[in-house]
Amino acid sequence: MRSWSSGICDVVLMDETVKPVRVPLQMSTYADRHHLFHLMEILVSGLIVHRPDDPISWLIHFLQRSRIAVPRVLLLGPPAVGKHTVVTQLCAELRAVHVTMDSLLTGQSELSCQSEQDFPAEPLVKRIQQRLSEVDCLNQGWVLEGIPQTRLQALSLQQAGVFPEHVVLLEAPDDVLMDRSRGRLVDPLTGDIYHHTFILPSDQTVAQRLEKGRSLSEAQLLVHLHRYRREVAGLSSAYKDVLKVINSDQPQADVYQQVLSFVRTRHRSRTPRILLLGPPGSGKSHLARQLSEKYKMVDVCCGRLLRSAAAQSSAVGDQVRPYVEDGRPVPDSVVLQILQDRLSRVDCSCRGWVLHGFPSDLQQARGLQETQHQPNRVFFLELTDDVCVDRLSLRSTDPVTGHRFHAVTRPAPSTDVHERLQTHPADRRGAVTLRLNQYRANDPGLKSVYPDAVHIDADQDPHSVFEAVESRLTTD
Repeated sequence: MRSWSSGICDVVLMDETVKPVRVPLQMSTYADRHHLFHLMEILVSGLIVHRPDDPISWLIHFLQRSRIAVPRVLLLGPPAVGKHTVVTQLCAELRAVHVTMDSLLTGQSELSCQSEQDFPAEPLVKRIQQRLSEVDCLNQGWVLEGIPQTRLQALSLQQAGVFPEHVVLLEAPDDVLMDRSRGRLVDPLTGDIYHHTFILPSDQTVAQRLEKGRSLSEAQLLVHLHRYRREVAGLSSAYKDVLKVINSDQPQADVYQQVLSFVRTRHRSRTPRILLLGPPGSGKSHLARQLSEKYKMVDVCCGRLLRSAAAQSSAVGDQVRPYVEDGRPVPDSVVLQILQDRLSRVDCSCRGWVLHGFPSDLQQARGLQETQHQPNRVFFLELTDDVCVDRLSLRSTDPVTGHRFHAVTRPAPSTDVHERLQTHPADRRGAVTLRLNQYRANDPGLKSVYPDAVHIDADQDPHSVFEAVESRLTTD
């Protein structure tokens, strides 16, 4: 249970003999800035997995010998999809340790005599644990190529505390994989793999010494592909929260760049404090409602907040009411007071919030940044003026049901409904154009306050916009 008092959150434990833990409001901002939640997640998971006799000494030792922000990557995919080439480039770029099944099996007689997918999970996982706990992997990070190969192996790795931060799944049609297997070429000096049409070295000296690579027969490849297709759904579900599927049936340089871009993102645990900005008609309200429904964060609409305040019999209500009734802008100081009060409540503090409708200019943005409620994710929904005008000026409301319709995207279901539709004065073309001009005039100032904001193309269906925003909620 949580209570709110004097700007401090009291965390009250069930044991009444323990005093409440008082956490200052600014703690969440500090934690986000220094990635404390991510650090705590790593340390606590390490304690749970290893269960050391002396937890404090173990934590000190772990922090002294380990770097927290190192690559932890799995790169999976069917045979001949190009895993080895991508991992080799990736490890060179990130200076991470390249871990393959062959390197794990060196000197492991109990495993080397078995088919890779039939390895007993326990000794394989133990060997992986040993390798990843060595100094080079701890300090440089690691990329596992083609490991794990089954859902059982994946779950066993998770139980053992091996949690990748990124999992890449390369995919390609079977006919493409068959062709690549037949055209496999190998550099006998470096072991690098090429293909006579898919990828060739730019160095002619290297090209001249290439040899036909050892590859599976067509029948063997089909067996391996069948095994992979049987396991891929289970593998994907085991890593669904950190997984990205990439089509490998495209130029190899494009595949690598997509992999590198994904691996360079950082997933962070944070309490969401999201700010949505964009011109009128860009879909901020709809997007805020979607985020609130899925992630249970509080939908904070500034306009709705002011109308609610005006309806209350209070000092603040008396102050706001004349402005709301006359359609005049409420002074920034009053808006910030009301907004800070709302964002300071327990639900916003614990569940996070998504704010829209404020700020609308440079001064308001700076005012918000000076409070203890700074957003940790800012999205600009980008849309042209023509599309904004069409979206707003063609919408209308049924006064009987309250349902909203649009002349193009959601027309009225009957003639009777169509004839009684009403257009809000703010949605008339002239009023929309005026609002757009005001937004465009203030847009550069807003972007100067939030230079690291994410820009989203809002000229697409709402589901695509939501997915684009969702993919950036917890990544740097």
